[in-house]
Amino acid sequence: MLVSVIIPTYNRAGFIKDAVLSVLAQSLDSLELIVVDDGSTDSTRDVLLGLNDKRLRQVYQENKGVASARNLGLSLCRGRYVALLDSDDYWLEKKLELQLGFMQKGGYAVAQTMEAWVRRGRKVNPGKRHQQYAGWIFDKSLELCLVSPSCAMMHASLIQKGYIFNESLPACEDYELWLRVSQDYPVGLLPRVLTVKRGGRSDQLSRNIIGLDLWRIRALLGILEKRGLGREKSNLVRQTLEKKARVYIAGCQKRGRLEEAERVKRLVEPYLYPPVVKI
Repeated sequence: MLVSVIIPTYNRAGFIKDAVLSVLAQSLDSLELIVVDDGSTDSTRDVLLGLNDKRLRQVYQENKGVASARNLGLSLCRGRYVALLDSDDYWLEKKLELQLGFMQKGGYAVAQTMEAWVRRGRKVNPGKRHQQYAGWIFDKSLELCLVSPSCAMMHASLIQKGYIFNESLPACEDYELWLRVSQDYPVGLLPRVLTVKRGGRSDQLSRNIIGLDLWRIRALLGILEKRGLGREKSNLVRQTLEKKARVYIAGCQKRGRLEEAERVKRLVEPYLYPPVVKI
């Protein structure tokens, strides 16, 4: 088995078929597709049962979140490479074939493609802050996640080394993973749009998690606790942590959430020694 594809899904009956068919239509023959239904309560399960292909494996679990669903898929994959796809996105033709060739030629352990953004059925241009980069992107990725799961492929050896999603984070789990990966590996970027990212809906995770920077703060704290980060990277992480904590705390104070502001202040202060800026 050459490539394992993992699709986590939750209540995506209107989108999951497009995602699955875009994988099964790939020009690469040596693949398996693992769809992890994270406890859907709509007709997602019925849609999946109507899709018959020997390469497709369907797994169901009680709702535990996207990180858990992805990790379950990672634990079951048999391919030498692993590609991720969110259930409301889809791939263009030859995505896997072209990306695999790009990775093997460049010797990359992890790489992503470029993507097109569609919001409410209309194509939009990503903002400058979402620009994708190639190479050692750790410092550029501290502000926000610059690796899209639906664009990413990695060698299966990374899973064995512990590069999986942090299930304690209900959001920003991809931000945390790609920070750890990009600390240790250069990230390849195939300069071709091969992924379509659909969004702009009220049911998306990013729209339903209040205070996303809180989970980025949690992710940064975990990064600082990792051994071997080095002085330069540690300082960059602390600067980003201080900035995000200051903004989050100010937002809490503005909304009268004084206990939460104080809790986060106490949480981050030990990691800011010597503090960059007083919170």
